[in-house]
Amino acid sequence: LLSSMKWTRRMFWLPFAMTVSLAAAGPIAVFAATQPRLGTATNFAVLAGSTLTNTDSSVVNGDLGLSPGSAVTGFPPGVVNGGTHIADGVALQAKNDLVTAYNDAANQTPFVDMTGVNLGNQNLSPGVYHFSSSAQLTGPLTLSGFGVFIFQIGSSLTTASASSVLLTNGAQACGVYWQVTSSATFGTATAFQGTVMALQSITMNTGATLLGRALARNAAVTLDTNTINRPAAACASLPNTGIPLSLRGTFPWQLLLIGIAGGLGALLLGSNARARRRRI
Repeated sequence: LLSSMKWTRRMFWLPFAMTVSLAAAGPIAVFAATQPRLGTATNFAVLAGSTLTNTDSSVVNGDLGLSPGSAVTGFPPGVVNGGTHIADGVALQAKNDLVTAYNDAANQTPFVDMTGVNLGNQNLSPGVYHFSSSAQLTGPLTLSGFGVFIFQIGSSLTTASASSVLLTNGAQACGVYWQVTSSATFGTATAFQGTVMALQSITMNTGATLLGRALARNAAVTLDTNTINRPAAACASLPNTGIPLSLRGTFPWQLLLIGIAGGLGALLLGSNARARRRRI
């Protein structure tokens, strides 16, 4: 009888202990940033809402699109090594997908609050970084580690001349996302990386380069002797958005309830087994 009781207790605590272990590990995955769902916007290196303007010999490696506007100037001399979609169904769908991706990035929590911190000379690991107002980059920003980087910027994003974003230790341009609530302006000769999703406009000054995407929801994209290289379609090994927002950053109570239920089930089975042995 004693050994039977011990077995029953073990069977109760085993699923409970396993569930608590999963629950403890759960927040680690939940807290990690996930890739926004770009959908068809993935194909675009440049996408604007009102106008597309270029000066001199910019090169766009990837699709170029505009919707709902239709005014495009400066191509040529600008070169597009990809498809061009002006106020057509493809551009419209990409804009709709951009809205989804923008909201995915804007809503991710928890985050590290960097309001008032200049991004220059920072060395950051994968995660979500939040600015309640504008963000500035003066000098180099190093992103280090394999994972997703999301920057939530409450107003404008501005870089000083010759600023740069550097990727090390497995960080990839396809895993870097900049959600800008206002407009983004890149200073002369800035070397930037990541997908820039601005609610308003994106302006790239002379000689600025981007390994990523310049995606403006409502206003213009303005280029001046720039090179934009669209990164890989997606970082295949990185997590994608899909965790319900209501569960992000919270303790996984559902797992705990499942473990308790499993333990009670094991206790009931053990009790039934003891009762059968007594009858025998």
